[in-house]
Amino acid sequence: MGAGKTEVGRRLAKRLGRPLVDTDELIVERDGRSVSEIFSEESEAGFRAKEVQAVSDAAATPGAVISTGGGVVLDPRNVEALRASGEVVYLRASAAVAAARLGEGEGRPLLEGTPLGDRIAQLIQDRQHLYRKAAHHEVDADASPDDVVDALVEIWEAVCGPRFGFSIRGDGKP
Repeated sequence: MGAGKTEVGRRLAKRLGRPLVDTDELIVERDGRSVSEIFSEESEAGFRAKEVQAVSDAAATPGAVISTGGGVVLDPRNVEALRASGEVVYLRASAAVAAARLGEGEGRPLLEGTPLGDRIAQLIQDRQHLYRKAAHHEVDADASPDDVVDALVEIWEAVCGPRFGFSIRGDGKP
C-alpha cells in the first residue's frame, strides 16, 4: 500500500499502449462492494478468495500491465499466475513515503486500529521477503511516478526489446 502501484500502472500501460488490469478494481467491479465492505462482511479470507480469481483473470489478459494489491503475495497461486504471465516487479516503497501517500489510510482495512506509519512498516517487514521472492525485478517506488515508469520501461526494453526488436521512447512511439 502506498507504493503507487495503481498510478504507476496507469502511466505504464498508457506509455506501452497496453491494457491495464487493476485486480482490486476488478474485484470491486465484479462484486459491487468496496474492498473495505468485502473485508468487513466476509473478512480478509473472503477478499483473498476473490483476489485469486481476479489475479488469474488478469494474468490471462494478453499484454496487460497488471496492478495488484499488496497482499497478493500471500497466496502462492497468485504468484504462480503472475510469474507465468510475464515479468513481476516489486515496487519497493519506504514506510514513511507510503504513509505520506496514503494520508489517513481511509478505505484501507488492513490499516485500521494502529498508527498508520507503524502498521505500514509492519506490513512491509512481514511481506518483504515474499515480494522479493515473487519478483523478477525490484524498483525504488519512493521516486516520482514518472521516474518509476521510466525504470519499468528500461526493464521492459531489456527483457522484451531483444525478443521483439523495438524500444519505447518517452513519447510512447516505437
